[in-house]
Amino acid sequence: MRGYLVAIFLSAVFLYYVLHCILWGTNAYGVPPVEMKKRNKIQPCLSKPAFASLLSVPCKKCVVVGNGGVLKNKTLGEKIDSYDVIIRMNNGPILGHEEEVGRRTTFRLFYPESVFSDPNHNDPNTTVILTAFKPLDLKWLWELLTGGKINTNGFWKKPALNLIYKPYQIRILDPFIIRTAAYELLHFPKVFPKNQKPKHPTTGIIAITLAFHICHEVHLAGFKYNFSDLKSPLHYFGNATMSLMNKNAYHNVTAEQLFLKDIIEKNFVIDLTQD
Repeated sequence: MRGYLVAIFLSAVFLYYVLHCILWGTNAYGVPPVEMKKRNKIQPCLSKPAFASLLSVPCKKCVVVGNGGVLKNKTLGEKIDSYDVIIRMNNGPILGHEEEVGRRTTFRLFYPESVFSDPNHNDPNTTVILTAFKPLDLKWLWELLTGGKINTNGFWKKPALNLIYKPYQIRILDPFIIRTAAYELLHFPKVFPKNQKPKHPTTGIIAITLAFHICHEVHLAGFKYNFSDLKSPLHYFGNATMSLMNKNAYHNVTAEQLFLKDIIEKNFVIDLTQD
């Protein structure tokens, strides 16, 4: 069993390295964290990513747009579109919600079970970033990029079987960002007790962590949960209610809400949807 786990781990590391080189290393326009050195150029891509012009912006003002139902009827679309960098996540749509959430997207974080499969949602000016939580996520992307057969076993719900994005639009999130969110910001234990399901940060908290590394000023929208009314909308789209989040065993929503409260009260961020 131990040898089997080691083989899986090494395979995941290899896949990450190969995909990372394909999607990040082969272009000179990767976004480096503000306090880190630029990545070495290996080979330039034929197409510059849409965010290339951002590298010349001396002070990047960013907004991280969550999918919370608190965005309903807030009419923040024009305000959101005014930022240098707009970070969204998962399958939070723009179409039909422009007045509430805006029209532009710079980066969209996703995982295989949450990525758009309808080409109507593809914006060629958007860069999508795979947030890999498990080795299968990397294998899924590899198979899609190389035309292989997708094995849907091992995913908590059926992943996308096609990519609506061009290869130049796709990146892989550095695992350092996920580790920082989990261990430094949310203070999760590195080993959970056997009687507990391991927790991982929501994509929203990971997106905020990314923003802290690439932006000089960070604002938030759509990160408030209304647990006092479990029938209230979970998202600004669809029909899901707060009861769904209340049952989620893979996230520590209490820890995340305390973290958000802390960074808002300390003025590390500005919450556009705060009452």
